[in-house]
Amino acid sequence: MMKTTMPNLNHKVEQLIAFFEQYSGFSIAVSGGIDSLLLAYLANRYSQANVQVLHAYSPAVPEAAMKRVKAHARQYGWQLKVVDAQEFNDPDYLKNPANRCFFCKSNLYQRISEHAPGPIFSGTNIDDLADYRPGLEAAKKQHVVHPYVEVGITKAEIYQIAKREGLSEIESLPAQPCLASRVETGISIKPEDLAFIDEVEVKTQNLLPNIPVIRCRITRQGVYLELNQLPESQLLTRLSQYLTDFCGSKGRMFSGVKLYQKGSAFLNGVKHA
Repeated sequence: MMKTTMPNLNHKVEQLIAFFEQYSGFSIAVSGGIDSLLLAYLANRYSQANVQVLHAYSPAVPEAAMKRVKAHARQYGWQLKVVDAQEFNDPDYLKNPANRCFFCKSNLYQRISEHAPGPIFSGTNIDDLADYRPGLEAAKKQHVVHPYVEVGITKAEIYQIAKREGLSEIESLPAQPCLASRVETGISIKPEDLAFIDEVEVKTQNLLPNIPVIRCRITRQGVYLELNQLPESQLLTRLSQYLTDFCGSKGRMFSGVKLYQKGSAFLNGVKHA
């Protein structure tokens, strides 16, 4: 895939800033990933609008994500409000159907709208539109605006812009879907399962700091770990034994390490993006 040239990238950033300037004020839903963090950074730095950053916490959000949002808000002087997403009050979400994300985002945007002056912006980018994302339907119903989509910015360009802006703390962040995406479709979403997933991923990251993509999956066949690159055999054996023991201490069965493949959400028994 051809890289975006710098003049074209600069033009898209200019278009994005011009898009911001259509509004006297707006709110940005920031999850803690690179997309929404960069959007908040650009809006606060280059826009004359009144910008409020909203972060919704829940058991499905890794603790590191909230810490990252708060740290950036302090560093750059953002107006930050943290709210409870409350999706765990929704039985449809807890059932974990294939369109679980629709119920999650419906609750998220409803809660955010109660605290948002002006329209709500999200970090959705052009590439997201090609994927199966029920959350986008929820965003549509809540009239959420997607600035990156409006000016045609891709995921690759988001990374390039972050690097251009010198945002070294986020420019290498891997994609980080919510923790509930690690639970096989049809298995009920439980806070204790999500806390377990987060703990496994943090422990694995500490053991394998050079592997960026780590997914702990809860399936009907047990707990799996997926890595975007497998360590050498001796380390892999030690990792497998460590996770077998750790999962056993939690009353869970560890079923092995797999190679991560992009598009691993569980949908009707089929892996999907």
